Amino acid sequence: MAIQADVSDEAAVESLFAQIDKRFGRLNALINNAGILSPQMRVEEMDAARINRILATNVTGSFLCAREAVRRMSTRHGGLGGSIVNISSRAAALGSPGEYVDYAASKAALDALTIGLSKEVAAEKIRVNGVRPGLIHTTIHASGGEPGRVSRLQSSVPMARGGEPLEVAQAALWLLSNEASYTTGSFIDVSGGR
Repeated sequence: MAIQADVSDEAAVESLFAQIDKRFGRLNALINNAGILSPQMRVEEMDAARINRILATNVTGSFLCAREAVRRMSTRHGGLGGSIVNISSRAAALGSPGEYVDYAASKAALDALTIGLSKEVAAEKIRVNGVRPGLIHTTIHASGGEPGRVSRLQSSVPMARGGEPLEVAQAALWLLSNEASYTTGSFIDVSGGR
C-alpha cells in the first residue's frame, strides 16, 4: 500500500500511521528513509529557510515516524516489539564540505537519534539501528545539482565504484530481520570503504 505523506508535517505523519493501523493492524518494522538535500553550496551561502527545510524532513520527520512506531511497537504500550532502521549517510562523518554540510549535519542528528532511541526502548523489545550509505547511484544527486556526482567521486572509494540502492536495502533488511536479533544501536556502513 502506498501512502503519500510529508514526514515533516506532524498531522500528516499521524494520519499515515493511522492508515497503517487500519489496514495492517500491527506494525513491526519502520525504515526511516525520507531524506532531501538542496543544491551544493558552502555554509556561508546558506539561508535559514534552506537549513530548516533540510532539518524538517531529515531530522524532524525521522523523529515523528520513530515516535509513532514506538507508540505501536513498545511492550510498554501493549505492543509486541519491532525494529527501526534509520537511513543515515557517511556524510554524517565526512561532513560534505563545500557541498552539503547541512545535509551531513542532519544525518549526524539521525545517528544520535539512533543511538539514544536504541537505549531508550531496548527493554521494550524494540531494536533501533542505522545504515550509512556512501556514494549511491540515486536521483538525490540531481536535486543537488550534480547528477553525475557518484561518477566524479567514485575514484575516492576504495572499491572504486558507486553503490547500488539494492545494496543499501539489503543491509536495512538484515537489520530488520530476526538474524539481527541481538543488534541494536549499531550501524552498517554501505560505502565501499569510504
